[in-house]
Amino acid sequence: MGFFLLAPMDDVTDTVFRRVVADCATPDYTMTEFVNVDGLCSPGRPKLMRKLDASLDTAPVIAQIWGKKSENFRQIASEIADGTIPGFSGIDLNFGCPAKSEVKAGCCSALQQIELRPQAADIIEATLEGAGDFPVSFKTRLGFHELDYSWHEFLLHYKPWVLTVHVRTTKEMSKVPARWEDIKPIVELRNTLSPETKIILNGDIRDRAHGEQLVEEYGVDGVMIGRGVFHNPYCFAENAEEIWQGTSKEDRIALLKKQIEMHREKYPNGERPFNPLKKFAKIYISDFPGASELRAKIMEPTSAEEALELLA
Repeated sequence: MGFFLLAPMDDVTDTVFRRVVADCATPDYTMTEFVNVDGLCSPGRPKLMRKLDASLDTAPVIAQIWGKKSENFRQIASEIADGTIPGFSGIDLNFGCPAKSEVKAGCCSALQQIELRPQAADIIEATLEGAGDFPVSFKTRLGFHELDYSWHEFLLHYKPWVLTVHVRTTKEMSKVPARWEDIKPIVELRNTLSPETKIILNGDIRDRAHGEQLVEEYGVDGVMIGRGVFHNPYCFAENAEEIWQGTSKEDRIALLKKQIEMHREKYPNGERPFNPLKKFAKIYISDFPGASELRAKIMEPTSAEEALELLA
């Protein structure tokens, strides 16, 4: 019951990690890290293209994009839709990231503000033009400084394939509990303005069982899980908690080894550095005797080879 997605997370949801998650329990869709269209339309494109690599994916993938210039949204949407940038099942516009640098630049969740909606309109219209019949979705928040349903009404007039709402404002970041009940008026707006649009709830969702409860309670079409995957890589499974609690120390370590090995094979020339991979240890190396000590040791290696030797 419900439509389940893996959230876009920068420096986390690359093709390697998406594959690890899908091998544990496959979501309906996964999302890339968010990728800047202005960078993709510049000499810096080759470096950014690694974020749009879907070569290891087995679940359908949505490319999440952000930026400043509408003409670049049009170009990149066209390239994704026609397969020039291959491997994707949809395009998502990032109207939700609350990071200071993006907001200061007038991008991402800054576009929720009334004074920036003309720019948001330009971006949406350019993306839809470039995408043609290719599915386009939006991911956003409850508002910028405060709850603002006029923003969701604005978005629904464009009849997106999916509208995902992280149920906190930009100002709240992730510092307060998710406000699930505030999704209800957005569902009602959808029913009136764009009945075909799927409404997806995002924020503090642990796993499939929890998500199914929220789908039933709030009338949404599905949920998006982000940080929940850091507590349980099987979060999309029917009995996620039971499965993870029953996963042995050896099997948990094997999952980390699998991700490191896949990372090494995928990025043999250091296209993505090894050090950021260490943060994944907290997913797998947990809830068994000696886990904290082993996590500390994993912080020491400077290469995939050293880490694998340690885990062996």
